[in-house]
Amino acid sequence: MPTPLNTSLGDRMSRGQPVFGATFYSGSTVAIEAAGNWGLDFAFIDAEHTPVNIDAHMEKLVMAALLSGIAPLVRVRGTNEWDIRKSLEIGATGVIVPQVGSADQARAIVRAAKFPPAGRRGGDASCRAAGFAGPDFKWSEYMEAENNRRLVIPMAESYEFFDNIDEILDVEGIDVINFGPADYSISRRISIDYSMSDPEVDEKLSELIEKAHARGIRVMAPCLPTNAENVAALVARGVDMIITGNDVLFLNSGLRAAREAIRAGTGEG
Repeated sequence: MPTPLNTSLGDRMSRGQPVFGATFYSGSTVAIEAAGNWGLDFAFIDAEHTPVNIDAHMEKLVMAALLSGIAPLVRVRGTNEWDIRKSLEIGATGVIVPQVGSADQARAIVRAAKFPPAGRRGGDASCRAAGFAGPDFKWSEYMEAENNRRLVIPMAESYEFFDNIDEILDVEGIDVINFGPADYSISRRISIDYSMSDPEVDEKLSELIEKAHARGIRVMAPCLPTNAENVAALVARGVDMIITGNDVLFLNSGLRAAREAIRAGTGEG
């Protein structure tokens, strides 16, 4: 069976429509399949802060997303070219790269993710992205398609990124920038708040949207707490890819509701 490409993510954004997803920390294929059942557009699969590596288990997570109709985006550990290349070869729709603070780092990401002439990604046809060199495989068509359909997503999550924002955004081959308000706040030693209520954090998101969109680059950002008002506000600001929470958050929310029901039903304090 041909590998699903889940092209709806790019198709929707090309029409100017926002897309919605969630982050997955648990390493559970069940969580990703459930997200696909509920119609989310992308699965942000984390290999930075979790025990998950770019290995056979990550392959299962990517396949769970592909087969559930939700686009897998893998957050790798950094600018390591092997992590980036392998994530794309096992079928990830894109790679998210943390802690990018310079144009040199951005160029290294593009170099690892894109085939020539855009980059210097190494190639092998015996992988999922190449259809395992199946019928009618052609190297030229494969490399061109990969350059067009795989997303390169550096993260803006430090003051260094914003010190060098113009040089970073001018790097050819960047598709999306993911804004990380928590790590930006940590880098500036200001209050950590995913709702981006701090004026400086809010200002940096606005700066990123303005400068990225001027270059045809899309913006990803979290929506927390996830409610209609916050979703509408991010859409109105022009955020293209909205992260609606994560699997650990959803699990805690359900468990909190269960605990409160138990206390209310038994009269416990």
